[in-house]
Amino acid sequence: MGHYKRITVEPITGTIGAEIGDVDLTRLDAETVAEIRAAFLEHCVVFFRDQPLEIPQLKEFAGHFGPFGIEPYVKTMEDHPEVIAVVKEADEVNAINFGGHWHSDWSLQENPPLATILHGTDIPPYGGDTLFANSYLAYETLSDGMKAIVDPLIAIHSARKPYGTGKSLLGSKERRSMTILHSEEAHAEMEHPLVRIHPETGKKLLYINPVYTVRLKGMSEKDSSEILDKLFRHSINEIFTCRFRWRKNSVAMWDNRCVMHLALNDYDGHRREMHRVTIAGDRPYGEAMPRNIESPERMSS
Repeated sequence: MGHYKRITVEPITGTIGAEIGDVDLTRLDAETVAEIRAAFLEHCVVFFRDQPLEIPQLKEFAGHFGPFGIEPYVKTMEDHPEVIAVVKEADEVNAINFGGHWHSDWSLQENPPLATILHGTDIPPYGGDTLFANSYLAYETLSDGMKAIVDPLIAIHSARKPYGTGKSLLGSKERRSMTILHSEEAHAEMEHPLVRIHPETGKKLLYINPVYTVRLKGMSEKDSSEILDKLFRHSINEIFTCRFRWRKNSVAMWDNRCVMHLALNDYDGHRREMHRVTIAGDRPYGEAMPRNIESPERMSS
């Protein structure tokens, strides 16, 4: 891509995702960070290969893009409270993997993460790919009539399905590899506009996901599901997606404001470990919920 001078940027599909090369994430200057940020905004998710980062180096890289986000419901690393070790052991056969449903990270929060950064440290010989879906295109490809229906809607988000006190989307609550913190707090609800305006690109997108979006404001879950299920299916149309095959020391960084993702669970008998951090964001806004002009959302250098 001609407008990048410090890095190479190779799109991996026509709709989402690019691999960034010619960069060492432990040695970044301001100009290189600015180009990574630009590629991130342009392609929604960017990937780096052959980056043998220690955890302090991963945190230092993340720090170029803003403060860390808050990680609820999952125990973080003892010495690094900003980092989640995403682990599935080789003997956890038939277990549901962490991240194994289409979702946007922590959309239940008042201020969901701006971005997520994931570093692969122990990668199975096959399987465990991650899929990403472009939520801009999910909105842009709706009919004008459907846009008119969804533009004013407010979605209710909650952590209750995966992290509540009842039956969990994550399956058995006895997991050796990761400590999941189920609680009554997970049943709280948060309102966000169904159609979000991205604070940096100004483009509209569908801001819903099957894990945390539980219903529409003013509707029952049953009535909501007729609209939401249709939008969920539409949002993961193959043409809106890319699929990333992990190797040891690969890094993925995605714009959590306009991307859903899914971790595939097809590597039983093999161990997989990733280290994950999030970058703090601000409250989503749209036509249904106008922006608080006192708190603009921007990525910081």
